[in-house]
Amino acid sequence: MYFYLVQNISINNQNFKLHPSGAIFWSEKQLLLIADVHLGKVAHFRKHGSAVPQQVITKNFEQLDRVLSEFDATEICFLGDLFHSHINTEWILFEQWVRSKKVSLSLVTGNHDIINPLRFKELGFELYSERVIDTFLLTHEPEDREGYFNFCGHIHPGVILQGSGKQRLRLPCFFKQPLQLILPAFGSFTGLYILEPSKEDAVFVIGDGEVIAISR
Repeated sequence: MYFYLVQNISINNQNFKLHPSGAIFWSEKQLLLIADVHLGKVAHFRKHGSAVPQQVITKNFEQLDRVLSEFDATEICFLGDLFHSHINTEWILFEQWVRSKKVSLSLVTGNHDIINPLRFKELGFELYSERVIDTFLLTHEPEDREGYFNFCGHIHPGVILQGSGKQRLRLPCFFKQPLQLILPAFGSFTGLYILEPSKEDAVFVIGDGEVIAISR
């Protein structure tokens, strides 16, 4: 049994739940936002001789299932870099996973999404270069646009926390600026890009199954 503690935030009179997996649930739209899964990355590295455990491949699918089980989502919108590179053995698992789900699926394409779009469309995906829903702009890379709040990925944001005993922790986070929120990478085999928050930014770190708001 897994227990998760989410953070509830409100943006433009809409309610969002920040989940420790890195996903965001948009309550009013019953929409899950997920960025940077990088499926296929493990198989890609194993093919080239890296000793990455086989179990890491299934971890992403297990985490997707857990998130879906917690929310009454009718759609998942992936904010880019869903698949890491060219088709490999993980694509077969991905097809099986998609066909076992009843939710709608969409993809805002990212720089790693180089697979022929027809392959995604055959699985029922709607594809976008960017997507606008009401006053929200959904992109892969961060985008500033007047009149819109931007949800995006690409950065794999993280912060460093330092304790009184000089302990240092590098943790993934949701990084919120006044008109933008960068999602952490959902994939289990991804790195972090350390960001330095300003006074206007809000940071929600992920650790031990919990999303925690921290001060600068």
